[in-house]
Amino acid sequence: MKAIQIIEKGLPEIVDLPQPSPGAGQVLIKVEGVATCPHWDMHIMDGVSMVPGGKVEYPYTPGQPGHEAMGSVAEVGPGVEEFSEGDRVAFWQDQAGATQGCYAEYVVADTVNLLAIPGSLLPEEVASLELAMCVQVSFDQIADIRDIEGSRFGVSGLGPAGLVAIQLAKAYGAAEVVAFDPLESRRGLAQSLGADRSLNPTRHDAFPNDRFTPEALDLAIDCTGLPVSIEYLMDRTRDVVALFGVLREDARFGFKHWCRALHLVGYGAHNKGAAEKALAQIVAGKLKLGPLITQTLPLNRYAEGVELLRQQKAIKVCFMP
Repeated sequence: MKAIQIIEKGLPEIVDLPQPSPGAGQVLIKVEGVATCPHWDMHIMDGVSMVPGGKVEYPYTPGQPGHEAMGSVAEVGPGVEEFSEGDRVAFWQDQAGATQGCYAEYVVADTVNLLAIPGSLLPEEVASLELAMCVQVSFDQIADIRDIEGSRFGVSGLGPAGLVAIQLAKAYGAAEVVAFDPLESRRGLAQSLGADRSLNPTRHDAFPNDRFTPEALDLAIDCTGLPVSIEYLMDRTRDVVALFGVLREDARFGFKHWCRALHLVGYGAHNKGAAEKALAQIVAGKLKLGPLITQTLPLNRYAEGVELLRQQKAIKVCFMP
């Protein structure tokens, strides 16, 4: 079978691998679509670990870092009862580690990492279920502190996670969703997906810089991991700022945030319950992942797809093995 392997920094190649066989508690999946996780793909291509202080070693594990994938069950391993040959499934969490990734024609999956999906969903509409689960984790954390319904909800960073967050905020009843990103094209897409306002945060007059005014945000989520973005939201949000983006530098929490108890929420744990909630929103048509896919390409054009991400000419790319 064919798979992508990043041989060295900036050099992905198509390699031939034996088709794997599922073991106990596993199924073999014929991959129908696998979507980029942009920062992950670009980091690994650049030799930079996604984990601060980590190290990338080459040649990288075949098929990795592909993990946002869906397909059909081609073979069932011993002891598996919850899936049958022909079932359509999607990964709700990344198998990671030294396991072969999903940039391949076939991949073996532990059944605990999969959810069954309706046959009507196209690859572009559900391959990124894992991303939706990740964002849902932050929404569950916010909801533990304050109800989202009726709130003015801010989203900073309109990459894939931010565009998912806009839709989830609307699905959970936010009265107004305010989106922030310097790129005009991203702001336009945000509004097409439900943002009530889409603003350029580099403009000093874009949104009032005062969390104590009636115009302030009630709740917000940062999807960049950048201190400038996090602090922008902290200065303008009354109750909760959730940090979804990977935090690589310290953000400043001062008196104006301490006063009247701003909740700054770090990221929680991936869990199947969050994935099931996200899938329910996809099936209900309230969360649309298809518009996040700018291009569909064959596996042998992987380098081209990553370059589109790097040049911000694509939100996500879906590869069809």
